[in-house]
Amino acid sequence: MFITKKSLSRRTMLRGMGAAVALPFLESMLPAQTATKNMGKILPKPRFTAIEMVHGGAGSTKYGTQKNLWSPAAEGKDWEITPILEPVKPYRDYLTIISHTDCNAADAVSAQEVGADHFRSSAVFLTGAHAKQTEGSDIYNGTTIDQLYAKQFGQDTPVPSIQLCIENLDSSGTCGYNYSCAYMDTISWANPTTPLPMTRDPRLAFEELFGTGGSPKDRANRNKVNKSILDSISHDVARLQKNLDPKDKGRLNDYLDNIREIERRIQMIEQYNVSRGPDRELPAAPIGVPDSWEQHVKLMFDLQVLAFAAEVTRVSTFKMSRDTSNRVFADSGCSTPWHSASHHQEKPELIEDKAKINKYHLSMVAYFIDKLKNTPDGDGNLLDHSLVLYGSPMGDGNVHGHRRIPMLLAGKAQGAVKGGLHIRAADETPQANILLSVVRALGVDVDSVGNSTGSFSI
Repeated sequence: MFITKKSLSRRTMLRGMGAAVALPFLESMLPAQTATKNMGKILPKPRFTAIEMVHGGAGSTKYGTQKNLWSPAAEGKDWEITPILEPVKPYRDYLTIISHTDCNAADAVSAQEVGADHFRSSAVFLTGAHAKQTEGSDIYNGTTIDQLYAKQFGQDTPVPSIQLCIENLDSSGTCGYNYSCAYMDTISWANPTTPLPMTRDPRLAFEELFGTGGSPKDRANRNKVNKSILDSISHDVARLQKNLDPKDKGRLNDYLDNIREIERRIQMIEQYNVSRGPDRELPAAPIGVPDSWEQHVKLMFDLQVLAFAAEVTRVSTFKMSRDTSNRVFADSGCSTPWHSASHHQEKPELIEDKAKINKYHLSMVAYFIDKLKNTPDGDGNLLDHSLVLYGSPMGDGNVHGHRRIPMLLAGKAQGAVKGGLHIRAADETPQANILLSVVRALGVDVDSVGNSTGSFSI
């Protein structure tokens, strides 16, 4: 048989009215006779997501450190799963725990900044830089590592990066202590003066990722009659499937089924919220935002997995809460509002309550990790080819401290990260050293990030 070595383009899009759907990685995208060992040369760059949770962790307190609520006692490969890390236990071999670093760029540097930790912490999370205290338009921070990566390796994807959030955000003005709300509203900065807006509404996020074809009018008309984006590309799908082998057909069908299921969930949320009207728990929220925090978080995670699978984007940031939020996470087993729970007064029983909330939050990240691990991608799965950073720029929330912040990595970034490690940093090591380690592992050649002093071997 004469082999032409032609293959399906990785950038193939299925287009219809108000839709442009990219494809997941299929074996048909490999040139004929490509050996499995050479797939790494063809696979896309690693995907990267950074996830922030505010108000710090119970493990950052003196009591939490003694009890090893977050950080394992042992270093290296033989570390133990701690109480808060229990939800991610099944993915131990993919985890890199870096403990004992300080987010010291979030500390006050003048008397006027004392007490304003909530209003600048998020700005430091991915920059390692100290945000300028200002109420005006002269905001100044740093460039976040997600954008360093997106600028170098995200420009050939349909969406260079996506920014998602859960809580309501203030788009203008000052939020407290003479700090612009811009510092609280996002964890992603294109450059020191340009914060990137975050999307809270799952419908808008879905449209950004999969509804980019056609005109806004086309997309509005489709949504009005509750038509799936898949309806408008059915002809392209049928034509493509004729040339796929059974394995690729199955992978494509699973991917399209997941898209349709997410659409269905969004539609059901919207219909429910319309029926409830002002009786909703979150009456001021967009119609596509569910009242349930867990439902909202999982939906946003599912969107990121789909986007990574089809390489619609390689980069995402996700802000799971907002500083000073007093949302109640009843499913955690603690009924104390979140901000109040962070002010535990150094009482062991209240610190243990906060640990329940920390563990619950991490269970949502475990949901995301599991989805990545169970999504095929070339010669492995998405978790093999991704790097997830999760943590908080605050340590002990009771004193608004930034010492011993909780931080972990999940995934292997196509072999650039070993996994299965606990690395304990030396005293007063800047959290920015983690950021530098991460961005270098992703292939970005930079000398420093924020106030970093070096990197870790991860």
